[in-house]
Amino acid sequence: MFAWLQRVDRHFPVRYTAWLACAVVLLLATFSWVAFDVGGFVALLFLFLTLLGLRDTQQTRHSVLRNYPVIGHLRFLLEYIRPEMRQYFIEGDTEAAPFSRAQRSLVYARAKGESDKRPFGTQMDVGAVGYEWINHSLQPTVLATHDFRVEIGAGRSKPYSASVFNISAMSFGALSANAILALNEGARRGGFAHDTGEGSISRHHRVHGGDLIWEIGSGYFGCRDAQGRFDEARFVENAALEQVKMVELKLSQGAKPGHGGVLPGPKVTPEIAEARGVPVGVDCVSPASHGAFSTPLGMLQFIERLRTLSGGKPTGFKLAIGHPWEWFAICKAMLETGIVPDFIVVDGAEGGTGAAPLEFTNHVGAPLQEGLLLVHNTLVGLNLRARIRLGCAGKVISAFDIARMLAIGADWCNSARGFMFALGCIQSQTCHTGHCPTGVATQDPLRQQALVVPVKSQRIFNYHQQTLHALQELVQAAGLQHPGEISAGHIVRRTSDHGVKLLSNLLPFVEPGALLGGEMPHQVFRLYWPMARPDSFARAPG
Repeated sequence: MFAWLQRVDRHFPVRYTAWLACAVVLLLATFSWVAFDVGGFVALLFLFLTLLGLRDTQQTRHSVLRNYPVIGHLRFLLEYIRPEMRQYFIEGDTEAAPFSRAQRSLVYARAKGESDKRPFGTQMDVGAVGYEWINHSLQPTVLATHDFRVEIGAGRSKPYSASVFNISAMSFGALSANAILALNEGARRGGFAHDTGEGSISRHHRVHGGDLIWEIGSGYFGCRDAQGRFDEARFVENAALEQVKMVELKLSQGAKPGHGGVLPGPKVTPEIAEARGVPVGVDCVSPASHGAFSTPLGMLQFIERLRTLSGGKPTGFKLAIGHPWEWFAICKAMLETGIVPDFIVVDGAEGGTGAAPLEFTNHVGAPLQEGLLLVHNTLVGLNLRARIRLGCAGKVISAFDIARMLAIGADWCNSARGFMFALGCIQSQTCHTGHCPTGVATQDPLRQQALVVPVKSQRIFNYHQQTLHALQELVQAAGLQHPGEISAGHIVRRTSDHGVKLLSNLLPFVEPGALLGGEMPHQVFRLYWPMARPDSFARAPG
């Protein structure tokens, strides 16, 4: 339905279409009532609809109704009849992609402060191959708080105590100003981090003062000169902001690794140009690769330079795993230089994006489990894991999602689409068109008005708090003291109709120091480790 409405919207906004239709019919019905003594009921009906439309545009609870008065109620009507009609004629709660209705409903409930409890038992097929669960203890613990944190950059002059659940990278430009305002205010209230995305730090990120992770991509937005090269002075200016807690160098993104981007000139508004340091109305290009370095050694030296210029703030990088030898080359460069990042964020291929070619979203890059496991294993095998914190992102929205990633090797998790749902996103998948029905992913000033910042920032706060509270309950049920204690030995996966395995037995974990001792414990190391060289991302000959 919304796809059709948005096509109409391109020529004449549906908000005005609905109002005009109501007004015309009301006038016709009133005329027929007065002139011919008929149509009274119709007149009253459309008077009611007109008043309903007025109420819809003034209320702050539902973004859809603010952008689609009267018509938007059809969506909520379907919500009410879902248990009977959807169950038989449309789709099940655990179907649909990228996120099922059950997943979205969980986020909506937690964001709105409603009950996230469900009756009648699980809808999951517990006998299906791939089903996973966490083992519980007969002696559960009792924890005093759900404010779980991990220290990043220990030993640096400005370490950061991060929540184990944060807002993943989403740029101003991809998201609306109101969305950025609501996300950052929610992060401030909850004491968790908000990743700026490679679009840099906009004026909207600064309004509420929430903690920021400044992501720097290949376009060096916010720290570039007129030719698009890294500008040291501009970097220092932004990195010195008290809000900026960490600096993240983006090497690649899970949803479209190895792919640059262009923001067309007409979309480069004065606000976007100000944040990115680019001319207004001129195509804004993100190259596929960095210009400040071209080798693993150069990359680590650049990270050390950023860390020094920032005054010792934790500095690391984000990547999606592609050629294993390129990741191994970075690790060999760490050994050669002694320079290690304070953190690494692993982005999974199942991650989201505003727009990408279908082949990239479907078939390029490693999924989060495989990418995270490889990074974790390599650092363990080189005895570097204790010095480097690991974050991850890729379809993480529930407490079990977090627990599972921590079991594989992460220290914390980021979520983008989870917090978009908390803002009111309904997964209409029109992010790339500028016609987002809820005002989340658009620069249209009219549509943005549907997203009321005080209301949505409260929902961001609620979603974070309730998800961590659920994580607390999982940790307690497992008999642990902190999510960091969750290991692969706590997660079980069904591997066949009659067989199950612990992740610790199913996934290929590496012993500490194994790679330093010359052991190649798994095929990926035996095949690709010899191909890696610290002075080049290219595969070594032979």
